[in-house]
Amino acid sequence: MFTLRATVSFSQEIKKSKFLGQAAPVASEDEARAFLSAHSDVSANHNCWAWRIGQAYRFSDDGEPKGTAGKPMLQAIDGQGLDNVAVVVTRWFGGILLGSGGLMRAYGGTAASCLREGEKIEVISLSIGTVTCGFSDLALMKARLGALPDTEIVGEEFFDSGARLTVRTPAETIAAVETLATDISRGKALVKFD
Repeated sequence: MFTLRATVSFSQEIKKSKFLGQAAPVASEDEARAFLSAHSDVSANHNCWAWRIGQAYRFSDDGEPKGTAGKPMLQAIDGQGLDNVAVVVTRWFGGILLGSGGLMRAYGGTAASCLREGEKIEVISLSIGTVTCGFSDLALMKARLGALPDTEIVGEEFFDSGARLTVRTPAETIAAVETLATDISRGKALVKFD
């Protein structure tokens, strides 16, 4: 799965109606709502939107006939293999009715073109776990863990005989973390991922 690197926009005119698509990466439903609120234009006739975050998704036709705006926009998100994305398409009515098929093409097409404009980055699923080791292994453990791809030490807790490092790493790197910790500590480190 991929997401957008940054906010992107695209506009077009279809039979005298102006369509403005704006899309952005979002990490939560609250972020999606905030983006939609910030990028909707109250002076426009319609602010239709869709977002997907993992298995959760929502869409709105905002007064357009049912199924002619939000659903085609969600299909544009899914069709490009995107996740953690919100898109809003704002329409200023130009006086010519587009019909149901025309609306679906206009909203879905504007959303798809907008999403194509953006740079895509891969969504990496991260896991959080702990590595507990003695003080004698701590410096090397931190250096080696920090060198693993997309792995980050996000917390440290010290006690009498050593430390517990909280590590965030891609799910596919967990085995490498376990092997590394075992090798450095000669089997004494305790590694735990949920």
